[in-house]
Amino acid sequence: MEKKFISNKTALITMLAACSVILVSMGLRQVFGLFYGFFEEDLNCTRTEFGLAIGLQMIFWGLFAPLFGMLADRVSGRFALIIGFLIFGLGIFLLYSGPNTGIFFQIDLGILIGIALGATAMSVPVSETGKHFTDNNRTMATGIVTAAASIGYFLAPLFTQYSLMESGWQGTLQYFLYFILFGLIASFFLLPVEKKKTNLKTSENKQNLGSALKEAFSHRGYVLLVFGFFVCGFQITLVATHIPAYVQEKGLAAWTAPTILALIGLFNIFGTLGIGYLSTKYSKKILLSILYFLRAVIILIFIALPISIYTSIFFAVTFGLLWLSTVPPTNGIVAQIFGTKYLSTLFGIVFFSHQVGSFFGSYLGGYFYDMYGSYDYAWYISIVLSIFATIVHLPIDERKIDRTKEVVKI
Repeated sequence: MEKKFISNKTALITMLAACSVILVSMGLRQVFGLFYGFFEEDLNCTRTEFGLAIGLQMIFWGLFAPLFGMLADRVSGRFALIIGFLIFGLGIFLLYSGPNTGIFFQIDLGILIGIALGATAMSVPVSETGKHFTDNNRTMATGIVTAAASIGYFLAPLFTQYSLMESGWQGTLQYFLYFILFGLIASFFLLPVEKKKTNLKTSENKQNLGSALKEAFSHRGYVLLVFGFFVCGFQITLVATHIPAYVQEKGLAAWTAPTILALIGLFNIFGTLGIGYLSTKYSKKILLSILYFLRAVIILIFIALPISIYTSIFFAVTFGLLWLSTVPPTNGIVAQIFGTKYLSTLFGIVFFSHQVGSFFGSYLGGYFYDMYGSYDYAWYISIVLSIFATIVHLPIDERKIDRTKEVVKI
């Protein structure tokens, strides 16, 4: 008899807490591109410097995701999130109060907020939720949590654009501290899996972190996931960071940029929930290949057609459906192959690759514009990377590792 989707109260509370956490962290992370004009005017920030700050944010997010993942696996996800939100608040506070120019701009927006995102955004809340669910239901549960990020993506640009007009950039950042406080409170409700209800096999229980890492990096499928997720990071951050300046440069109205970001968030709710469900029925690696191929097609159409309100909405809706849809199947493959004991750590490492891609998407977008006055080269790279990701996921072996063979050999 098939088990219920949510088997106990602990799983429900953890999933709702993770949704709240990720709504805040990913929502705030989405809107920094809307601040660029204010940073340029008040802090004398160039596009390259802004792109570098966001790139550093992505790198430090990626560097600290596996570290906070290890902390979550060894201590608790709750503890990791609390530390993350405290650092998040410090970064936002320094960004509006100062020092916030030159190297301090890079530290505030890039390093501190990047470290905070390593705990609060994506890898820890998604993986900690996944630990409460069975293989059959895990991708649907992580899809729901990822969809909460999409709600943040939808609401945050609308609020931020309004607040920037009414309260200025410093006042808007002060409002962000209230959202961070909400996320901090929600972190206390991220609960550990009850030991007596885990289904971990003896061989997995006995495995230590070192052997888990050795096992993962000797598995071709895991390495291919690492390469593939790099592409996702490049594309998402290129769009989130530079699409506001791109559409304004093309002569579209100021409200177009926040509308694009909001629509991406809105339609990604349907995309992540849909892919989360489909991942319970079909091969996750095939779904990932299809997602990356569709991204290439959509970007090509967007840059090939004359830009307008209509093509911008088309891009926002279609790319939004694919935005974070890569997360449930990627996390699901890691859990399916290796189990959930070190899921936060192993997915955190995959996510580091995502953030390396994010660095290049952010930095190269600004660099190409400052060098050539156009984002075209960044778009071309994004299309080529999509084709690469389409191919690289196909050879992945999704079958669970059979550790009993190792026991028999001994």
